[in-house]
Amino acid sequence: MSVKKVKIFSGVASRYLSERVVEHFGTQLGNVTVERYSDGEIQPNILESVRGCYTFFIQSTFPPTENLMELMLLMDAARRASAQYIIAVIPYFGYARQDRKDKPRVPIAAKMVANLLREAGADRIITMDLHAPQIQGFFDIPVDHLDGFAVFEPYIRELNLDNLLFAAPDLGSVKRVRTYASRFGADMVICDKYRKRANEVAGMTLIGDVKGKNVILVDDMIDTGGTLCAAGDLIMENGALSVRAMCTHPILSGNAYDKIEKSQLKELIVCDTIPLKKETDKIKALSVAPLFATTFKYIVENRSISSLFG
Repeated sequence: MSVKKVKIFSGVASRYLSERVVEHFGTQLGNVTVERYSDGEIQPNILESVRGCYTFFIQSTFPPTENLMELMLLMDAARRASAQYIIAVIPYFGYARQDRKDKPRVPIAAKMVANLLREAGADRIITMDLHAPQIQGFFDIPVDHLDGFAVFEPYIRELNLDNLLFAAPDLGSVKRVRTYASRFGADMVICDKYRKRANEVAGMTLIGDVKGKNVILVDDMIDTGGTLCAAGDLIMENGALSVRAMCTHPILSGNAYDKIEKSQLKELIVCDTIPLKKETDKIKALSVAPLFATTFKYIVENRSISSLFG
């Protein structure tokens, strides 16, 4: 397909990332405006023809919920303007933590959002490091689930650490961490936590030996930072040489930045799926733009993207 038939648009919240993506793709962002009524209601407007085009809409759905609404309205506009194929590009897929009923009378929000995206016109989803990979099953359309390993691996190799060890900050991240450990031929340990309530760690136990090791904690996201900071402190207390954390999505809510600064984490490496709220020497953001741009090219050329997973 001719590149002239491909158009890439950005929501307001992810424009910083979209500009990097189109630079690597070799095109320019499509022209969009977002108007507001006096009551705050938004009305996106695509200012160029999309008839017969492959249209990519880039928008992470972190709070506020308006980011999700804007993405859906953009796709609806493209569908009504006769776009040939509509791809929702969601580097960070919000509401992914609500993927099951873990107590009575709560929604399965991840499934509901999947339904909404489909109804809004999405023919395909591109996302990265879902909180639970099985969320792909909530969609009845193709999902390209990119892996943060492709972004983090070169950085880890540049560190050239001796006695490398990977750590899971909780039981939910064990499978992800096992993949990292196997790729590097390293061992892994587990930090087993329990909570009194959401976003509050009550206690943690280390399963495995970290003495004399350079440890890397791996998770899909960091929210309040309580789990990762507690895990980092516990690992250092048990004799590790150093501890770092790698998390794809830097939600970093509340006083997370202060927790990280005061913790024993040597550094926190994240991706730019969500913009950082402030700069700090302890936090380094790696760009996912080259990975997403390559994925776009492969999709348009009907090529397999499996080679992008490392």
